[in-house]
Amino acid sequence: MPNRPFPAHDYPSDVHLLNHANKTILLIGTAHISQESIDLVETVISQENPDCVCIELDEKRYASLVEKKKWQSLDLKQIIKDKQLSTLMVNLLMASYQKKLGGQLGVTPGAELLAAANIAKASNIPIALCDRDVRITLRRAWKSTSFFKKGYLLATLFASLFDSTEISEEKLVEMKKKDVLSELMSEMGEALPDVKKVLIDERDIYLSEKIKAAKGEHLVAVVGAGHVSGIKKTFKQDRSSELKAITTIPPVSKVLKTLGWTIPVLIIGSIIAIGMQKGMADAGANLLYWVLANGIPSAIGGILAFANPFTVIGAFLAAPITSLTPIIGAGYVAAFIQVMRTPPVVKEFETVGDDIGTVKGWWKNKLLRVFLVFLFTGFGSSIGTYVGGYEIIKNLIS
Repeated sequence: MPNRPFPAHDYPSDVHLLNHANKTILLIGTAHISQESIDLVETVISQENPDCVCIELDEKRYASLVEKKKWQSLDLKQIIKDKQLSTLMVNLLMASYQKKLGGQLGVTPGAELLAAANIAKASNIPIALCDRDVRITLRRAWKSTSFFKKGYLLATLFASLFDSTEISEEKLVEMKKKDVLSELMSEMGEALPDVKKVLIDERDIYLSEKIKAAKGEHLVAVVGAGHVSGIKKTFKQDRSSELKAITTIPPVSKVLKTLGWTIPVLIIGSIIAIGMQKGMADAGANLLYWVLANGIPSAIGGILAFANPFTVIGAFLAAPITSLTPIIGAGYVAAFIQVMRTPPVVKEFETVGDDIGTVKGWWKNKLLRVFLVFLFTGFGSSIGTYVGGYEIIKNLIS
């Protein structure tokens, strides 16, 4: 029987003793950019030799750390087909934010989680990946946020990337005691309570239940410090019945689906009505106006993003059509063409964390340029939809 000095061992205040049924758990709260956290994790696991090490990672994030981000396996075309480009962008923004802070400390974000996995494997200790799938987390966060607050979230993330202010020594010491993602969310908590609920509160429940379900009687759990209080709060409660709900991506409501088809029906119906009231020539003129009003701004968006010429043409042709269906937007069509015609190379995937923090990098890096194409052509199409719709409705009632 290995030595079990759990309760009596003198550990820092970042280590918390929890009990559940016949289990004894040492919960280590770490900062994802702290060398001190790496050292603490390695020390505790080595001294305790637990039955299992629970880690705040899901399979995707674990694979990205272990495999050093094998970008060759990232299928951009499939991501666009699944309409997950915005999710990928937010994920990259958050990862870059952590990398930026970690760079000032000389620590790779998530290094303490990888260290926990490595020392466990070296000691033949099973590991349990206890975090919710990051794709589910981000998609739930995105869907829980209103249109205007989505813009606020992206603006906040962008602002954090381009902020060149050096962090003070006092701030760095403070951040060593916190989970960086929790630090960011706490700053936006009042403005974005739904995002905080998904990114922090729901994951506290998920992590707590998965840690309790891990095999063994003596466990070590490694999580970001921002999750410690939430886990301790929910640990003695049975929240397992909530797991299904918080691992499900909410479907689009029937109201939103109905509203999504309102504009297409209104525009098409108005053009038909104009044809019946004023003749086919007027209907044709309004239809042409719709095409130009949508196509031109979307194409201009592609030009501003330095898109491939075929992408610009595709955006012009797609925008008038995609604006008449809520199923797909012009941004996704343009992004798909951009990937087909000007695919990012592996090196650009590897440097995206640095390029994302500079204005020049967004246009230089072909992966980031795909995001610019997606955003600019989609925004141009949105402008065209309202301009074209306004003109057609005005012509109908005049």
